[in-house]
Amino acid sequence: MAAIKTSRLRAASLKFKPAIMVKRPLSTTSPRHLINKIWPSAAAALEDMRSNSTLLCGGFGLSGVPDTLINTVKANPHIKHLTVVSNNAGIVGSGLGLLLESRQISKMIASYVGENKLLEKQYMHGDIELDLTPQGTLAERCRAGGAGIPAFFTPAAFGTVVQTGELPLRHNADGSVQTYSYPRDTKVFNGKSYVLEEAIHGDYAFVKAWKADRLGNCMFRYAAQNFNGVMGRNAKETIVEAEHIVELGEIDPSAVHLPGIYVKKVVQSEADKMIEKFTFTPEAGESADLAVLGKGATASKRERIVRRAAKEFKNGMYANLGIGMPMLAPSFVDPGVSVTLQSENGILGLGPYPKQGQEDPDLINAGKETVTLLPGASCFGSDESFGMIRSGRIDLTILGAMQVSAKGDLANWMLPGKIKGFGGAMDLVSNPEATKVVITMEHVDKHGRPKIVKQCEFPLTGKQCVWRIITDLAVFDVDWLTGLTLIEIADGVTVDEIKEKTEPSFRVSDNLRTM
Repeated sequence: MAAIKTSRLRAASLKFKPAIMVKRPLSTTSPRHLINKIWPSAAAALEDMRSNSTLLCGGFGLSGVPDTLINTVKANPHIKHLTVVSNNAGIVGSGLGLLLESRQISKMIASYVGENKLLEKQYMHGDIELDLTPQGTLAERCRAGGAGIPAFFTPAAFGTVVQTGELPLRHNADGSVQTYSYPRDTKVFNGKSYVLEEAIHGDYAFVKAWKADRLGNCMFRYAAQNFNGVMGRNAKETIVEAEHIVELGEIDPSAVHLPGIYVKKVVQSEADKMIEKFTFTPEAGESADLAVLGKGATASKRERIVRRAAKEFKNGMYANLGIGMPMLAPSFVDPGVSVTLQSENGILGLGPYPKQGQEDPDLINAGKETVTLLPGASCFGSDESFGMIRSGRIDLTILGAMQVSAKGDLANWMLPGKIKGFGGAMDLVSNPEATKVVITMEHVDKHGRPKIVKQCEFPLTGKQCVWRIITDLAVFDVDWLTGLTLIEIADGVTVDEIKEKTEPSFRVSDNLRTM
């Protein structure tokens, strides 16, 4: 028996005989201890920054914004004629808003104007060129540029002015359009239409990190990751400002969000972190703040819409909510229903608003409001966030609207003479076969005109994408081929009244219910 065991062991040792082992030092082009990307100041790091450059700038709202680097550019007015790529341009008096004030930006590529009245004014009066880009497309254009991919196809913005080339890029001083965008090529894959978008390439990238080491490895914190990672991977010269510059090894290798290979310089962040919209959860005994609903009869109508929208949530859903009324819907969800909320700035598992004093500048939602995270939440970059959205991982999105057509076309980003920008809406409605698009809005505008129309007059956000419309008067289901079906009416409202306030004709469900 012993002989048999010995024989088997010999056979095993022959079969698994180790390879030749050699010990020798690893040869590198430069001793590792000499690599040090830390610069003494932002001023020193930007000493050779050139005018007429393309600058990629991380941040979302005021979260994760590289303010120290932006402030340094502001202090060097000879750096000018910049093309700046960022989700938005901050606010007046902060972030990129400072470079708008100093007239150092000649062109913005962004998804959102938002509350920056200065950017809107400069754009409408011809002082700056503005290339509005859907937020997910913007993230992917930057990601593609950093990954060596010259162009890609996306479903976002098909059938809109982005695709047709009718988006004004620059105005004359009198407000007339001087230059339009160019038409995009399109292609059909598996029966669905896609738009060709070209990559963006940056000369410089400004990145805000939570931690960075002397090799340039970076770690972001919560939703402050947003566009920082995708911008940092793109540019010829990526400059990082870090809240904490740490020793090698203090960032776990698996926690490195931006590897040092992409980073040229690291400086100490010196600017205070800011919050754009402080939003708090009510204390015990306090009622929820529903100020966004307005006052009096208006508030009553909008609360009816929000309460009905809350019934769209089903247990186990992943959902994304637009700014305004949709954000309030979770407050009215049945306690037995568990829904995971996604925010396009890089959060899955949004929690309630924080208690006063517990707000965190690195935790905001897509509406720039302070939020918390639920246990099991995750945070990631904007490029990954929109990958989830376009691929149909989101079950439900609830958005506001200015107009919806009988065939489900949506217009919700622009009114004549006013511009907010696309934000993430064009991406959110780009895969309606997988993501149910529900619209919440008042039935008529402030002039009493129908907002449910035969054909949208305002620029489209998406074609044939809306599944359901919830107004203060009624609920409609939308069939992209046959049109509208009235399925619910508000208490005290008649079908004739709804017909009077709805431009297209509609079918009445045999099972018409009260909202």
